[in-house]
Order: sequence, then structure tokens, then C-alpha cells
Amino acid sequence: MKTEYDFTKSKPNPYIKKLKKQITIRLDIDTIDYFKRVSEETGVPYQNLINLYLMDCANKHKKPDFAWK
Repeated sequence: MKTEYDFTKSKPNPYIKKLKKQITIRLDIDTIDYFKRVSEETGVPYQNLINLYLMDCANKHKKPDFAWK
């Protein structure tokens, strides 16, 4: 290992905006089971599927459509 490194020619990380943050979220068991089934069909991990779905909703500015009874 070197005692010093030269970072003068280094570039900023182009993926910095794509970093993920770990959070805790409570989801219904049925919702998790659904995404796990889709995961088995597609080969994409279910947490990635949930993230992709939420990202799609955010990009399309979708709002929940529900009414309190």
C-alpha cells in the first residue's frame, strides 16, 4: 500500500445520484408475497421490483387514488 495517492486526475462519481438509502418500511404480507412471486417469474430481486415500481410512480407523478370511508 502506498503512503500517498495522487487524486489530481480523479473524476467525481457519476453514480452518486443513484445511491440507495436503507430505510424501514412496513408492507402488507400480501404485497410482499405478490412482489416475491413476480420476482420468481422475472429473476429480479423483489426489493428491486418494489423500488422500480415506486420509481416509476414517482417519475410519472402518480398519486394514490383512495377514499376514506
